[in-house]
Amino acid sequence: MASYQLKTISAENRPRSRYQRIADKYSQVNKKMKFDDVLVTLGGFGKYQKLLYFLLCLPAITCAFHMMISVFIAATPNHRCKISGYSNDSYAIQSFYHERLVDLVIPPDMENDLKYKTCQRYDVNVTFNNLNMTSQNNVTLNGCPGGWVFDQTYFERTIVTDLELVCDDRRKATVAQIIFMGGGLVGSLTLGLLSDTIGRKKTLLISIILQLSFGIGVAFSKTYLTFAILRFIVGMSSAGIFMTCFVLGMEWVSPAYRMHAGIIIEYFFALGVSLLAGIAYLLKEWPYLELACSVPTALFLSFFWLIPESPRWLLSKGRITECKQIIQKVANFNGVQLSEKFWTEFDDDYQKSEKTDKSPNETPSAVEIAILLFHSPRLLIRTVIIFFNWLVVSMVYYGLSMNSGNMGVDIYVSFLISGLVEFVGYTFCFVIDRVGRKAPHCGAMVLGGLACICTIFTDLYLDDAETKNWINVALANVGKFGATVGFALIYIWSAELFPTIIRNSQMGASSMFARIGGMLAPFIANLGKIVPGDFGRSLPLMVFGGATVSAGLLSLFLPETNKRMLPETIDDAENFMNLSEKPKFQTNENQGHDNPGLEGDKSTKL
Repeated sequence: MASYQLKTISAENRPRSRYQRIADKYSQVNKKMKFDDVLVTLGGFGKYQKLLYFLLCLPAITCAFHMMISVFIAATPNHRCKISGYSNDSYAIQSFYHERLVDLVIPPDMENDLKYKTCQRYDVNVTFNNLNMTSQNNVTLNGCPGGWVFDQTYFERTIVTDLELVCDDRRKATVAQIIFMGGGLVGSLTLGLLSDTIGRKKTLLISIILQLSFGIGVAFSKTYLTFAILRFIVGMSSAGIFMTCFVLGMEWVSPAYRMHAGIIIEYFFALGVSLLAGIAYLLKEWPYLELACSVPTALFLSFFWLIPESPRWLLSKGRITECKQIIQKVANFNGVQLSEKFWTEFDDDYQKSEKTDKSPNETPSAVEIAILLFHSPRLLIRTVIIFFNWLVVSMVYYGLSMNSGNMGVDIYVSFLISGLVEFVGYTFCFVIDRVGRKAPHCGAMVLGGLACICTIFTDLYLDDAETKNWINVALANVGKFGATVGFALIYIWSAELFPTIIRNSQMGASSMFARIGGMLAPFIANLGKIVPGDFGRSLPLMVFGGATVSAGLLSLFLPETNKRMLPETIDDAENFMNLSEKPKFQTNENQGHDNPGLEGDKSTKL
């Protein structure tokens, strides 16, 4: 009788699940030599890098122009129906006769606290002989067949006044802003891929040419369709410019300065927002304002001669000789002597890396990422919280900027304050290394959100219009401060939370949610034009505030990452709090490696 021997299967020989196979596949990826070591040898952040970084920050100013210019060129001034038969009718009262005529033809708008109804007029034929008519009882209300006249206190011309995008067409202005944001989404995808294919420098120059030419074209738009299409392309090119400048800047900065450089470029964006308020104040006709914000982009065509290609990109394409030439140029400018030993080690390391790197895919596919995340509920929940925070900070940041024209005060002053608040927010971000990520992010988000929500109480309980409006401006800018801080911190925090094997792909997915939030911002900012009364004026701020508080409170479920080693695997991310702290003897240059999320792979502002 045959005897059967039971065989025990060791843990190593047991059939492994698909999740285990994927986790093992990416647990030890090939690691190429870090270019950061070369930057440290070149002086870290030497004279050449500082000059180059300054030049790359300048386009952020014009990107801010185009990103926020819709506040002025697509503004909707107060308006009323044009009086038929009165050839020189204007919104401003010209005489007693004109005032009497307007009172008889245009009904007041008590519901929205406006002097006149914007889309209706009495169906009467008023002449000089019946100006004494005092009652409008039983008189029907009609639309505005003769068109509209617009208040020119703040704007002499906008695209809304030129194309009469009011009343039944009032949503077209909001749609045009959403289309612009959609252009930013498309630009981040297409031009991001183009940057990886043909190089950073060529992509930057293509984006500059597109922004320059189509920005000028916007100023000559005569139809809504033309305006919307050209603005879409400007949005796409603006995303390409900011993203490529951000990437190039980060790729030239050594690890010790990378986090600060990632925030400093935002100062230039805030400077552009602040300058736009002054330019718009001086140029109150939208075509001239559009030209003034587009023409300066021509200066950046000089980048063809001033900006070198990214050496990291050259190395990734195997163009080592060109990379060495750029490195030598930087060394000469910085006064650094590169030894023969340096070049020998450089050649050996990169040639060896090119020959031995046989891994075709060092990052998981979308299907593999989904398997890894759904196998880990804890990491999946954190990912959802991170995505929601990205969407909210982007939506609130842009929404509050766009809403600055709906606050009932001087739009130029309100917008300028909104830009200056960003400087305060970005300066606050420099303390995060000492305090951590969770407390500043949650605190800023909840503070900003509560400030926005509180605007409903000023509208309900304050009677003095001027006092109420300025208090609302102050509260809205506290909200802008929270969104600014949250925008900067969530980028760093999420890069430290995702494990190495999915960090790059998840940062890209996070930035996609940020751009979706940017597309929602114009719609929410203009809710006040749809919902009448004081409640309608407060509704956008309440929506922004509620979303911000929710995102801030949800962030409490995320672990603190400050002074902890980055997770490498899914298991590391699940047990994040068990990871050891960074060694206290770690040098500043090495600390920069602890945040690969700031290596210039993704930019989020546009």
